[in-house]
Amino acid sequence: MSARSPRKAAGAAWIGSALEYYDFFLYGSAAALVFPHVFFSPDDPATATLISLGTFGVAYAARPLGALVLGHIGDRLGRRKIMVFTLVLMGLSTFVVGCLPTYAQVGTAAPVLLVLMRVLQGLSAAGEQASANSMTLEHAPEDRRGYFTSFTLNGTQAGQIVATLAFVPVAALPEEQLYTWGWRLPFLVSAVVAVAGYVIRRKLTETPAFLQASAADDVAALPLAHLLRHHWADVLRVVAASLIATVQTVFTVWALSYATGDHVGLDRSAMLWVGALANTVALAAIPLWARLSDRIGRKPVFLTGALGSAVMIFVYLWSLSAGSYPLVFTTGVLCFGVVYSAANASWPAFYGEMFSTRVRLSGMAIGTQIGFAVAGFAVTFAERIAGPDGANWPGVAAFTAGICLISALAAVTARETNRVPTAELGTKREATAPRSVQAMN
Repeated sequence: MSARSPRKAAGAAWIGSALEYYDFFLYGSAAALVFPHVFFSPDDPATATLISLGTFGVAYAARPLGALVLGHIGDRLGRRKIMVFTLVLMGLSTFVVGCLPTYAQVGTAAPVLLVLMRVLQGLSAAGEQASANSMTLEHAPEDRRGYFTSFTLNGTQAGQIVATLAFVPVAALPEEQLYTWGWRLPFLVSAVVAVAGYVIRRKLTETPAFLQASAADDVAALPLAHLLRHHWADVLRVVAASLIATVQTVFTVWALSYATGDHVGLDRSAMLWVGALANTVALAAIPLWARLSDRIGRKPVFLTGALGSAVMIFVYLWSLSAGSYPLVFTTGVLCFGVVYSAANASWPAFYGEMFSTRVRLSGMAIGTQIGFAVAGFAVTFAERIAGPDGANWPGVAAFTAGICLISALAAVTARETNRVPTAELGTKREATAPRSVQAMN
């Protein structure tokens, strides 16, 4: 394997994820700050906000379906094809959001079209991380799989930074301009994503592990059937561990809505800067946590992120309720930029190493996207828990912390894989399966 291959794969994963998740997270800021005023009836602002945050979760509901389809294709035809397709789909669907008519123009057709585009975003995101993680893991040196796979999540953080910064000047516009044309600008820029995605990823080579499996005719004819026969426990484990993403959706969407609402009244632009700064710190923290996972194991690093987040979410939401900007910036960076980054840095390798090459993309895609679907709708649950006046932040914090504990328990049950050779990952379960079952695959 060329020395450049791991770096090239990691670079393609980073750039692609940054571009794709710029689109994905851009929607979250708009759902919290703009869409209630643009796409829903003005007669009931509280309900409009609740439904708008619900549309954010729609993409997560679509993700399991996308995982089934794109995971199957990726394990049958290769990782590269999925990486190109998902990026183009995300760019185009986000661009269309910027062109949609408003509720005042077309009535209920406006939120229907918005939800449709959000579904396409979800289908795209379902295949993006799993294909990029599989690509980097299978290209990486065996003693640095954690470090190289972390580039996918590092790119995700970069995309969130750009999305947040793109909305800072927009959010500062007078409301009349913000709600008419200003909010559309960051979405229209996504036309560039479709072009950039094709240029960046079209020449990326397929992974050695997949090419070897393909040459040996060892590609599963029905990856899903193979996955559920041999790796069903790992799929369930990934589903539960992936619930840790609830920290991200509560931090980036619900907390933004809570902090800028009437009950707290913090400045919109200032809160967007909190997210941008926390994600900037995460850019540095993620590779450091990932390197540590290569040395001491995936489980200790992931558990640090999960259990630490269960504590820090209380501290962060309390700081919002106190209305102190220094506290908000400090606790936001510690919670999301440092502590949560431990889980974010370790899971790409941790989850991918549970599966063999034959079903790695399917296993990661299906397991993570089911867990992420729950995390996406956690924003809606949080809004309900907060109550009509939005004041019950301790309830939201307790809800989020409880989910972090579920993720931690799932990680505890997994075996440590950071020292297992790449060719042997996931094969132990397949080798111990009954011969009659193996013959069917």
